[in-house]
Amino acid sequence: MAAPESGPQGLTRRPSRSAATTTFSTEVFDNEVVPSAIAPIAPLLRVANEVEPERPRVAYLCRFYAFEKAHRLDPGSSGRGVRQFKTLLLQRLERENASSLSARVKKSDAREITSFYQQYYDHYVKAVQEEQVDRAQVSKAYNTLNQLFEVLCGVNKSEKVEEVAPEIIAAARDVQEKTEIYAPYNILPLDSAGATQSVMQLDEVKAAVAALWNTRGLNWPSAFEQHRQKTADLDLLDWLRAMLPQGQQEVQQRKILYMGLYLLIWGEAANVRFMPECLCYIFHNMAYELHGLLAGNVSIVTGENIKPSYGGDDEAFLRKVITPLYRVIEKEAKKSSNGKAPHTAWCNYDDLNEYFWSSDCFSLGWPMRDDGDFFKSTRDLAQAMLIIAFSKVSLLDIFRKDILGDLSSIFITAAFLRVLQSILDMVLNFPGYHRCRFTDVLRNILKIVVSLAWAVILPLLYVHTFENTPKQLADILSFLKKIDGIPSLYLFAVAVYLLPNALTAVLFLFPMLRRFIENSDWHIIRYTFFWVLLLACKFTVSYFVQIRPLVKPTEDIMSIRRVRYQWHEFFPDAQHNYPAVVSLWAPVILVYFMDTQIWYAIFQTLYGGIVGAFDRLGEIRTLGMLRSRFQSLPGAFNTYLVPSDKSAKRGFSFSKKFAEIPVALDMAAQFKNKDTDLWKRICGDEYMKCAVIECYESFKHVLKALVVGDNEKRIIGIIIKEIESNISKNTFLDSFKMASLPTLCQKFVELVVILKGGDSSKRSAVVLLLQDMLEVVTRDMMVNEIREVVEVGHSSKDTGRQLFAGTDAKPAILFPPPVTAQWEEQIRRLHLLLTVKESAIDVPVNLEARRRISFFANSLFMDMPRAPRVRKMLSFSILTPYYSEETVYSKSDLEMENEDGISIIYYLQKIFPDEWTNFKERLNCKEESEIWESEENILQLRHWVSLRGQTLCRTVRGMMYYRRALKLQAFLDMADEKEILEGYKAITVSPDDEKKSRRSLFAQLEAVADLKFTYVATCQNYGNQKRSGDRRATDILNLMVNNPSLRVAYIDEVEEREGEKVQKVYYSVLVKAVDNLDQEIYRIKLPGSAKIGEGKPENQNHAVIFTRGEALQAIDMNQDNYLEEALKMRNLLEEFNEDHGVRPPSILGVREHIFTGSVSSLAWFMSNQEMSFVTIGQRVLARPLKVRFHYGHPDVFDRIFHITRGGMSKASRGINLSEDIFAGFNSTLRRGNVTHHEYIQVGKGRDVGLNQISLFEAKVACGNGEQTLSRDIYRLGHRYDFFRVLSYYFSTIGFYISSLLVVMTVYAFLYGRLYLSLSGMEETITNFAATKGNNALQTAMASQSVVQLGLLTSLPMIMEIGLERGFRTALGDTIIMQLQLASVFFTFSLGTKVHYYGRTILHGGAKYRATGRGFVVRHEKFAENYRMYSRSHFTKGLELMVLLIVYMIFGSAADGSAAYLFITFSMWFLVLSWLFAPFLFNPSGFEWQKIVEDWDDWSKWITSRGGIGVPANKSWESWWDEEQEHLQFTGMLGRFWEIVLSLRFLIFQYGIVYHLNVSRGDKSIMVYALSWLVILAVVIILKVVSLGRKRFSADFQLMFRLLKLFVFIGFVVTIAILFIFLNLTVGDIFISLLAFLPTGWALLMISQACRPAVKVIGMWGSIKALARGYEYVMGLVIFTPVAVMAWFPFVTEFQARLLFNQAFSRGLQIQPYNSTIHRPRISGHVKQEKSLSSPEFLELFLKGPPLIHSLIHYRFFGLSRGYLLLNFVSRTMPMEDELKPLLILWMCKAIMISVKCFNCSFDCGGFLCKN
Repeated sequence: MAAPESGPQGLTRRPSRSAATTTFSTEVFDNEVVPSAIAPIAPLLRVANEVEPERPRVAYLCRFYAFEKAHRLDPGSSGRGVRQFKTLLLQRLERENASSLSARVKKSDAREITSFYQQYYDHYVKAVQEEQVDRAQVSKAYNTLNQLFEVLCGVNKSEKVEEVAPEIIAAARDVQEKTEIYAPYNILPLDSAGATQSVMQLDEVKAAVAALWNTRGLNWPSAFEQHRQKTADLDLLDWLRAMLPQGQQEVQQRKILYMGLYLLIWGEAANVRFMPECLCYIFHNMAYELHGLLAGNVSIVTGENIKPSYGGDDEAFLRKVITPLYRVIEKEAKKSSNGKAPHTAWCNYDDLNEYFWSSDCFSLGWPMRDDGDFFKSTRDLAQAMLIIAFSKVSLLDIFRKDILGDLSSIFITAAFLRVLQSILDMVLNFPGYHRCRFTDVLRNILKIVVSLAWAVILPLLYVHTFENTPKQLADILSFLKKIDGIPSLYLFAVAVYLLPNALTAVLFLFPMLRRFIENSDWHIIRYTFFWVLLLACKFTVSYFVQIRPLVKPTEDIMSIRRVRYQWHEFFPDAQHNYPAVVSLWAPVILVYFMDTQIWYAIFQTLYGGIVGAFDRLGEIRTLGMLRSRFQSLPGAFNTYLVPSDKSAKRGFSFSKKFAEIPVALDMAAQFKNKDTDLWKRICGDEYMKCAVIECYESFKHVLKALVVGDNEKRIIGIIIKEIESNISKNTFLDSFKMASLPTLCQKFVELVVILKGGDSSKRSAVVLLLQDMLEVVTRDMMVNEIREVVEVGHSSKDTGRQLFAGTDAKPAILFPPPVTAQWEEQIRRLHLLLTVKESAIDVPVNLEARRRISFFANSLFMDMPRAPRVRKMLSFSILTPYYSEETVYSKSDLEMENEDGISIIYYLQKIFPDEWTNFKERLNCKEESEIWESEENILQLRHWVSLRGQTLCRTVRGMMYYRRALKLQAFLDMADEKEILEGYKAITVSPDDEKKSRRSLFAQLEAVADLKFTYVATCQNYGNQKRSGDRRATDILNLMVNNPSLRVAYIDEVEEREGEKVQKVYYSVLVKAVDNLDQEIYRIKLPGSAKIGEGKPENQNHAVIFTRGEALQAIDMNQDNYLEEALKMRNLLEEFNEDHGVRPPSILGVREHIFTGSVSSLAWFMSNQEMSFVTIGQRVLARPLKVRFHYGHPDVFDRIFHITRGGMSKASRGINLSEDIFAGFNSTLRRGNVTHHEYIQVGKGRDVGLNQISLFEAKVACGNGEQTLSRDIYRLGHRYDFFRVLSYYFSTIGFYISSLLVVMTVYAFLYGRLYLSLSGMEETITNFAATKGNNALQTAMASQSVVQLGLLTSLPMIMEIGLERGFRTALGDTIIMQLQLASVFFTFSLGTKVHYYGRTILHGGAKYRATGRGFVVRHEKFAENYRMYSRSHFTKGLELMVLLIVYMIFGSAADGSAAYLFITFSMWFLVLSWLFAPFLFNPSGFEWQKIVEDWDDWSKWITSRGGIGVPANKSWESWWDEEQEHLQFTGMLGRFWEIVLSLRFLIFQYGIVYHLNVSRGDKSIMVYALSWLVILAVVIILKVVSLGRKRFSADFQLMFRLLKLFVFIGFVVTIAILFIFLNLTVGDIFISLLAFLPTGWALLMISQACRPAVKVIGMWGSIKALARGYEYVMGLVIFTPVAVMAWFPFVTEFQARLLFNQAFSRGLQIQPYNSTIHRPRISGHVKQEKSLSSPEFLELFLKGPPLIHSLIHYRFFGLSRGYLLLNFVSRTMPMEDELKPLLILWMCKAIMISVKCFNCSFDCGGFLCKN
């Protein structure tokens, strides 16, 4: 029977499992937050909250007993938060004692709780048939009774009641037994009570359970045998726990035992799961013991049966096996100093795992010895082209004997490079040699010896072979001439040298041939051809464009003999001018190595575009294209998304013909010709024809269902018969007047609207409409009356009853008709066809909906496997790691405004105007203020906003579409014809009693969905968030309540007491929502903290044991999914069973759609860049290059493959910062195969603000720097063939190395030109070329080496946009992006990549950088931008700017400004981008008031002193120390290179001092030496002032002032002497700054690298003071242009359009850019701004001079500018006297309203409140 209606509160109906989105509950957690040390009292408090409304005294007794129990658990209150908790609970007990006592029903507390216990038991156990009650409710009732019985016993003891009533004892025993039956479960209720659940009735589940319970032939110990015979519920896993021998077993049984053993080991291995070989070591030892147990083997040592080494007590495996291994991992992780220590100083997961690769691991033994070693811990083608170029021969002459002789020298170069490679191999692997075998070390030593031998032998034989052998060397090698009859010995030696390479080539080709024969796998041919063609193009262009044009200029430079140096040259008599040649060739060589990346981008574009076209991408990219292929969609849908056995029986109709019926009505009403002509016109549009037929048939169906009277049915039948008769005879237009057809349609639409509402009170209106419709047809439309209709009408009049009116006894119409899901859908569809007037091409209006429909339709025509039935598909899980990001936006988040008055809700209203309108319509709210009046509406609003941000709520909603799709598809598989006709909705809206029936179709669909899909969100801090009362915990619980199949895994930190000691114990916990609260399912103890490496992979690792199925999808918490894409998941999983070459897929790559592209221009740039990578980039990586790895997010893993190979990511601190790609490396190295599929997509959010993007780019660049140093890259390089190495190099770290080479090319070019211009070499070469008329030399000296090919790297993006959205759109988007300064953004990003990649390579220290995923519409302060970009962009930009200025002053090759700009344009563009992009892309970056505030903030920051606890954003000193953090942990090699790189700044001083007038043309070294005296004098002066400030500034102020006066006088006197006696000029002073400022910066860099030594000599304070001065000057240089630009109003307007162009196109108008006046805020939201100026004033103002119009702009007044302009206008502007007062008054008004009033909510300038 049904559950009783009355009874104790708290047992409410469970929410529907099919609910996709429901409102959020307001109270979800207990009122008390229980500390972990007294966690066992939490159930008591939950029971107290539950029973308090009905029995307050019982609730009081529960809390009082909980207080006593807490005191017993922690009597000293030593646990964290226990003392405060006890105090609060005690205060509540004192407060509630009297009130609860007065509400007590019985005379004593003992009787009160006894009576309530009996009442509760009678209601929820005794009187309830459990088979008809929700299992969760019954389980909760039993748990409540258990807690009540415990309290009852405690109360009886305190009141000295000797014994509990017998009926209570009996009830408690019954409850205890039933509690064990109703145990919490995840998906499958394996207890006896769950046997009748729908999921347990599935055949596959029954088979698995039967196999698990098959314990036949297994001997059980006596302790287990008794229990087994009694309950018969022990299975094979229980036997494994018992571990006793027995006789022969079945084969299946033994397989299950071994699989179960591995899964048990893996499940409890915690962090050891990252070490697969270690797990294998444990498994094989334990499997050997298991085999001995199964076979009954006898131990040789003891003579007894083999017993397990570990077992017998609780947690034996965890304590004795896993924990010792974990302690080693933890100890090594601590050595890493949070990732800052060198990798050689500690062992990461891979280091420790590789110990088990060697036979050394067997020394550990089994059981493992505590004293084991483990626990003690721990090129050439460029040369050939140069030879050909300098030989001045054509390419056809290279086979000449003399040319071949020169070319053969490349083998000598190869030998020397091999020596270098061998030495680098030895050096880079040296720190790990103590863990290597002797044979590995010997192999490396032999490699060096052999390569050195070849490096000696080949040169000796080469010089002997050819005629130009030196005489001395020829005499030594004269004995070789005695060898006769063989080819040249050098060529023979080369052949021997190349023999291993030839063998490698053969081995490379042989597998290709074998695979072609066996599998016809053409992948090797494809990527080989790809790279052969690419390299051929690259080398051809490099030879003819880069190398050959410089040959003649190089020879001319080397032929110059007399060089007039303009500085002190140390080698004036050196021949051939090699430094000049190096300066000329260095940029060319760097471009030569870099441009392969550009060629890769070009070929990637071409090949990816071709492959995408053949894959049919972009065939349907607009709704027009969709319309043209609409008829073929059902067939494609059936082919791919409906299992084959169903496709023949059922079809699907997508025929929504928008705007066809209104058109047909107009056509018919005005048509005057024959029937056949009208029908022909209607049939001309297939959709119109179908719509007309459907409406006519629906019209008849509605009348048939509505009209039940005999006369009425007869009349309708006669009319329909007449209509169809005329249609068949083609006389319809002759018999009916079509002019009244629209009137009939209007009446019918009114009828349909009433039917849609189903309001029974409108019965009379239905009768009137039917009568009106009958009159329209019979009187207005029919030409001739029908006799039978007239007779029936007259008979009705005779009876005195109106047609369709009827009587109560005999009604004429059935209204409202029986409502079913099918009827509702039909009426809704009919109303849509009759009323929608938009063209199908315009529906839907929403751009995102159009995109999704187009992509889904297009994907149905792509190549994908056919979908199996849901019961036969692979099961899969989704894992989403979550830390503390936003889950659901709170009300305060929505209302919070930034400094510009913009809130999130306002921002989203403008970006998504159509969706906001639809949302208000759903809530029946016409105005925004109405939404804020209802709590329910506010909850819906929070949800609406959260689903448009990057929140966990959005991710969960999207991933739960998989479950909805599976239920829908299972319905199509399992439903009969009747249920199909009723529709899926009829199943979901069926009564709850039917849903609860375990035989119902709904229950079966739930069971199948549960079996095939699992979603685990691993919220590692959920436990701590609960205890701290964090709102995020409430939001997460709400997500579980609204999505009952969602599981949350978290790490629980519990304080447990062992004796007198309290220690933290960690558990992996899995919970689900039951009755609006979280219920614990599993709790697995961990050996320690799960996070000892990188956070995200270890968060995934602890929760991966809770996933199920054969596949596992990795989803980040800023992703989304779509229902139509979820329908294709079955097809995607079938790829695991498809043929993808020699190896089956281990990772299925999936494309992403970036949904944040419309937020701002920067977001658009990033989304396009990311889209090109996840589509065309990964398409080419997978086909043909075969080097696609795992790049995170939506990829689907072969779960079984990866749980045995280290998991889905790597977690070592630092080295595995980019944890996702290492899963791809690991999968490939372990013989996996990664594929890519583009017929399915998942949504993805990206960073939208410049600072966010830069942090993300920095993280990825640091990750690639660590990848460069990783063993995975090293091993892939050694195992791939040559062309596959090229593929994976240029698609991973090669991109960052090429970016580094781009910047190095700029530096090489400018420093080379700096050397040429300052040394006088450039002037000499230019004069030589002019004298000789050498145009080639002049061209070479006046050309830019950095060719602007960077834009070619954007070709893949353009190709992908063109492929999917049309090439006209791609061209337009490209132009718009350039107009929005996309090139500036990408150039700026280049600097970010290069800086962090280079720093990581030199110093390490890569770390995770949290970017934040909010809506970025705030203004970043100047100080914040300076802190973020100072070292990565500003210092480098200023250095390049100084280089360009020096070259402009002293360079002679660039004759004139035009030539100079041509040479340096690209470099000036880079400098300006690096210096000013942060302000250009900063909202309100050029608003004057913001500029003033930014300057004040920056000045305060840079002058603030640091100290302990002072954060970097508060003090320059703290930030400066943080910026040097990488130097504190780097090694000696890192410090050495830092010093070497700093020496480049000294060339400025060395070169420039010789060009000063004060030097008087002296070229001796003493000039340079004397210049250092200037620096020394400055340092001494600074030191004296610094010491004076410390000693005299406080007590001897006058002395200190005199000291500064003397210093100033000395400075002035020195300058005067230099001007008078040494011809010093003002120009010399400026040029001296260019010389000495770089030197000072070099000293700073060197001092920072040598910080310990500088501190020892006591100069660190002076260095810090000098650094502060440099920072101040740099800030001033950067800030000044920004401030100047802020003066001009159009700059701010331009920036607003630049930043928010995409948003403006969708309706965004951000307030600060449009007005300075806002109306009062209502409910925290900004209303539309009002205009500032009046028409009257504008009329007068337009009469003023044009200069005023340009100077005064009413939107952008700030106080300081306003007063200056006011004074300027009033005093100096020529103007008529009558206009000047008006203008001044108007300007005063503009100034005042720009001042924010803080005393009222109006921007009134203080007028309203008299401020």
